[in-house]
Amino acid sequence: MLAFVLATGPVWAGPPDGQAVIRAPAGDSEIVITTTHRLAGAIHSLKWHGQEFINSTDHGRQLQSACSFDNTATAGAETYNPTEAGSRRDGAGPESTSRLLALTARDGVLSTRTQMAFWLAPGERSEGSLARNPTRLSEYILTKHVAIGFRGWPQALDYRVTFTLPASAHHTAAQYEALTGYMPPEFSQFWQFNPRTRQLEPLTAGPGEINNPVVLATPDGHYAMGIYAPPTNIGHPGYGRWKFDQARVVKWNCVFRVHDSRQIHDGDYSYQLLVPVGTLAQVQSMLSDWQTAIW
Repeated sequence: MLAFVLATGPVWAGPPDGQAVIRAPAGDSEIVITTTHRLAGAIHSLKWHGQEFINSTDHGRQLQSACSFDNTATAGAETYNPTEAGSRRDGAGPESTSRLLALTARDGVLSTRTQMAFWLAPGERSEGSLARNPTRLSEYILTKHVAIGFRGWPQALDYRVTFTLPASAHHTAAQYEALTGYMPPEFSQFWQFNPRTRQLEPLTAGPGEINNPVVLATPDGHYAMGIYAPPTNIGHPGYGRWKFDQARVVKWNCVFRVHDSRQIHDGDYSYQLLVPVGTLAQVQSMLSDWQTAIW
């Protein structure tokens, strides 16, 4: 049996079932966040004003985190890719290869600890490249702490993640997808936040990665979600965006990269993400305000 203590709740002995809901007032509505057993504690749903912001289908399309290591042109990210919600083979099924170790949910705060599955099973391929992992379940741990509300902004998520690399890991490069959000196709308008002008500027659907925070919104501007990583001494974030027409889903992410020609250290890699949710104007106001914050 495993016992793990999280800051905002009781001790859970053994793995919980993953079913949880947190909610908090947010403007003239509330934000409601849901996790499920199926996804090992990854966020399945985020609603505000009754609008769903997450397009959760298989075990990849959630509000979740992942990492990959030693990627090359012939050994892409998916070939060694611990993923919070589960594996590609899990599909739209009711179970996850990832293992939820601990969960608390109370007072608008969600905390989880998950042993991540590799996205590919041994022997599977991604874009022709063979999986590099020897097992389906990795030894990489993802711990997250998600609070609704941040510094006077009730419509922001303060989302903190820690990737824990095992002592057995031997890598020279790591790519931490600290957070990604797969959203419904009606969020078809892409924007970037210009920190110099503090304005949102139109952005193509890419795909691609830029240095400025990314926002996805409905055409009428009534609903929007963005991503921003506060300044840190552990590298500059990259912000990506995609539009998958055939799959009818859009996506943003925030990525950090770590390199060391000898070997990156094992242990913890921690990141803070801020996720503004609301109308497009409200999201812009939050991003603008955070530019003046003293971190």
